[in-house]
Amino acid sequence: MDEPGFSASGASDVFGPEALLACYARGVFPMAEAHDDPRVFLVEPDQRGLIPLDRFHIPSRLRRTVRGEPFEVRVNTAFVAVLDACAASAPGREDTWINAPIRRLYVELHQRGFAHSIECWRDEALVGGLYGVTLGGAFFGESMFSRATDASKVALVHLVARLKKGGWRLLDTQFLTEHLGQFGAVETPQEAYLRMLPWAMQAAPDMDAFTAPLSGAEAVAYALQPTTQAS
Repeated sequence: MDEPGFSASGASDVFGPEALLACYARGVFPMAEAHDDPRVFLVEPDQRGLIPLDRFHIPSRLRRTVRGEPFEVRVNTAFVAVLDACAASAPGREDTWINAPIRRLYVELHQRGFAHSIECWRDEALVGGLYGVTLGGAFFGESMFSRATDASKVALVHLVARLKKGGWRLLDTQFLTEHLGQFGAVETPQEAYLRMLPWAMQAAPDMDAFTAPLSGAEAVAYALQPTTQAS
């Protein structure tokens, strides 16, 4: 999710949501060089970032935070607001890869049920969250943001809890970052990733389990629950 700097495998004119889903199914994803750049590039990293669902790690302090429920966690109630917050400039991230064509595509995917947001709210203000795309049992994490301490981390724990509860098989983070590494993220060669992807997409996960409310304690328990990962 969100890594500055990449090697583009090719460029594309503006295309539709079906073509975008086909890109995910063959292991590539779109980015833009800048927020105001109208071009969309298709990216296929040599090394793919993944969070193995069977090895997800929650630092002890964050476990206490999630159980303490400092935020109200909602699903898919403000997808566009999450997308726009991820696209907004922030200290240390003055520009982002989410441009107007990419924004339009993900809004369409959300309207069609393929893109989802996990949101952290406090006093009716959106203070953190993330969004991504799902195809079968593969979830492609796209970006996250935080306006309050630990908000994006809490959203990630809730995402993993819902993926494991609902029967997803793969959490793709695109790139490995130091931030994601603390949760157990690893790199895998793209060749190996492409072998895993069809297996993950064959699953038929339970979207009701993904969207159902979870307490903080339940989120930690599901996120840390052992799973069987095989391809």
